[in-house]
Formats: sequence, C-alpha cells, structure tokens
Amino acid sequence: MCKQLKGLIKKYTELPLSEWQIIENAFHKNEYKKDSILLTEGSICRKFYFIETGIVRFFYNIDGNEITKVFTVAPYCFTSKNSFLKQIAAPENIQIIDKAIIWETTYSKYKELELLNSWRIFIQKLLSEIQEFAEEFHLQSKTETADIRYKRFCERYHPSIVQKIPLKYLSSFLGIAPQSLSRIRKEIHRK
Repeated sequence: MCKQLKGLIKKYTELPLSEWQIIENAFHKNEYKKDSILLTEGSICRKFYFIETGIVRFFYNIDGNEITKVFTVAPYCFTSKNSFLKQIAAPENIQIIDKAIIWETTYSKYKELELLNSWRIFIQKLLSEIQEFAEEFHLQSKTETADIRYKRFCERYHPSIVQKIPLKYLSSFLGIAPQSLSRIRKEIHRK
C-alpha cells in the first residue's frame, strides 16, 4: 500500500498500526491515463480516492463551457463530496489531466473506516483544510488582480505541475481570460 497515504494521515493525527492495516486493506491501486474521466456529472460517485501521482481536475459543464472548480495534486485525497457521502448525482466531472496512480476505496469500505478514530480525525481535519482553502480562494478571486492570483497559484504548486495544466483549464480556474493569462505568464517569465 502507498506509504504516501500513511504519511498524509499521520500529518493530521496519530495512526496506530492496527488501524493503518484496516485502512491499507480498504484501498486498491489503479493507474489512469491522461484525460481519463473518473466521474461524469449526473452519475453517483461511488469511490473515495487518494492520488499518489498525477493531477486531477474538477469541472462543471455550463452551457457547453467547461468551468474548472479545483485541481487536486498528489499526494492528497479527493471525491465528489456530496455525491459520495449522500450517494446522489454529482454536479461536477472529475478528470485526470496528467497520468496518475490513484488508490480507491468503495462507499461501503469507507463507512467501515469511519469507525476508526484515526480515520474520523483525519477526515475532519482534511475537510476543514479544504474548506479553508475554498474560502481563501473565493476571497482572493474577489479582491486580487489576475496577475496576483496567478502568482499565488505558482507559489502554491511546483513549476512542473503548473506546466502540466493546460492554459484553458488554469484560466478557467483562476477566472482569467486565456489571452490575459498568456500575457501574464509571458510578463512573469520575462522578469
């Protein structure tokens, strides 16, 4: 099993060996090609994921336009939260944008993991961190200029990751027209 998942959990809480063994047995590994679709809007998300390598994009289809909601970069956990937890239709799509190794568990196994103290603490802290990121990003998108938003994104992620994200996805996420983002990139790289 992936040592990175174990390390991620231990970042948030203590992890007894007996509980890790249960978590380890709940997940199985899959490899995905670039541009694979993990989830299509309207379908029910049946899995909880840990991305070991790669990049995942969440996006909405609105009037034929793809609007990027967020990226998940390895190593981290992800799912379509409401769809997975409530077993209802997902409002978004989940796409692999760089080939990925992903560990997955099913809804029923996830419910069993919720009985573990370490897993409950891990998920609570993870969800809190994701909520904080979403609130911070929302505020920045309303109060900061496009070039500052792009610089923040570049500070948050390694340059190799930023380069792997297509311009149209990144511009949609940052709320910047592709032409403007291209200009901002050129200006930053000139400096």
